[in-house]
Amino acid sequence: MAAAENGFHNGTNGAAHPVSRPLTAGIYAPIPTFFLPESEDLDLDSLRTHVVRAAKAGVRPLIAGSMGEALHLTHSERVTIIKAARQALDGAGLEQIPIIAGTGTGSTRETVELCKEAAAAGADYTIVIASGYYAGVLAGNKRALKAFWTEIAEKSPIPVLIYNYPGASGGIDLDSDLITELAIESPNLAGVKLTCGNVGKLTRICGTVSDPSFSSLYPRKNPDAPFLVLGGYADFLVPSSYANAHGAITGLGNVAPYTLVKLFELSQAAQKDPSLLPEAQRLQAIAANADFTIAKASISGTKALLEKLYGYGGLPRKPLPPIEPGVFEALWLHPHVQDIVKVERELSGKSSP
Repeated sequence: MAAAENGFHNGTNGAAHPVSRPLTAGIYAPIPTFFLPESEDLDLDSLRTHVVRAAKAGVRPLIAGSMGEALHLTHSERVTIIKAARQALDGAGLEQIPIIAGTGTGSTRETVELCKEAAAAGADYTIVIASGYYAGVLAGNKRALKAFWTEIAEKSPIPVLIYNYPGASGGIDLDSDLITELAIESPNLAGVKLTCGNVGKLTRICGTVSDPSFSSLYPRKNPDAPFLVLGGYADFLVPSSYANAHGAITGLGNVAPYTLVKLFELSQAAQKDPSLLPEAQRLQAIAANADFTIAKASISGTKALLEKLYGYGGLPRKPLPPIEPGVFEALWLHPHVQDIVKVERELSGKSSP
């Protein structure tokens, strides 16, 4: 494994571990970071419970991402939740499930440091967003943006995914040419998450990286980490599958993991058996509507839904506000939410929260 070669091991608590955890196509969820009421200290019990719940449904975890309020966490807290997630998965017999960790910070130097810390804590892959604090300088500077991910990929002991999310980075929006160049030139880059929602961009990138010749022409540093193209929402899984993309990293995976895994599986299978396409399209419409409605409620809304469904969720860290009770009631009763809750209960074999 590339991590071991650099003195890091992606095993339990950073200890040497022979398990290989490939990065494969599918559904990933940016796991919320849970906090205790009053103190806002980490609620590790809820984190462990939720990571295992998602993984058993077939959804793999991304720790300390946007949904995980990474910006509100110290380095030591990020390390703590990575370790807790690895412990929980291993303890549940899910040693093969990889962990992606968010390691984007303000500077290239600190991001590299955090990549190393994440690897030592048990992360298998990292995902990096460019800070929007100096977006006025960076947004139009292709050379600087390319240098950012190139250097991080070169110095990270574990493979790195690019996180393109203009809404969380001051409008910085990488185009398909730059992402494709990075994929070709940086062998330790393992993919991109497109939370820009640009299906045309996704299609153009897949035209290069999903071509059968790509892996032989531009082999990855770690053979377990091919370059994946992942959407940032659940509302275009079917069309993205037909463009040869590889799934999604989506907050909806926290609320409806069985539904999204089923949708992804149908999207893949329908390419060989067109008779499955109508059911894939039906589930896609339900997921798209739910994603559209729930995303508008942001982190606090997702946490409130988890509280309603599973008995844990809590509040975001300040200064993020909690969702107002009346607003949540309207969210819960919204037909888009009720539709996906119904499907999720059917697929998970449960008739009630």
